[in-house]
Amino acid sequence: MAITLDEMKNYLRVDYPEDDALIESLISSAGQLCMDVARATDKGEFMEKPVSKIAVMYAVAYLYEHREEADHHELMLTLRAMLSGIREGEFF
Repeated sequence: MAITLDEMKNYLRVDYPEDDALIESLISSAGQLCMDVARATDKGEFMEKPVSKIAVMYAVAYLYEHREEADHHELMLTLRAMLSGIREGEFF
C-alpha cells in the first residue's frame, strides 16, 4: 500500500506540478521516518498496516506545510503516538 504522488497531492490539496519533486522526496523521507519510529525493518509489512499510511501522509503534510518552521520534536511525538500500537519493542 504505497502512497502515490497523486494520492498525496489530493491529501495536500495541491493541483499544480511545481512541487511534485518536493512531495515525492517528502513521501520517501516521511516513510523512512515513520518506519524508524515504528522500529520496522520491512517496508512492505509496515505499509500493510492501515495506521502506517495515515502516519506517513500526516508526516508529509506536516513537513510540506511547515517547511520554514517545522517543530521536529512535536512531529516525532505525534508519530510515536500514532504508531505506538505497531511499534516494535526493540531494535533489530
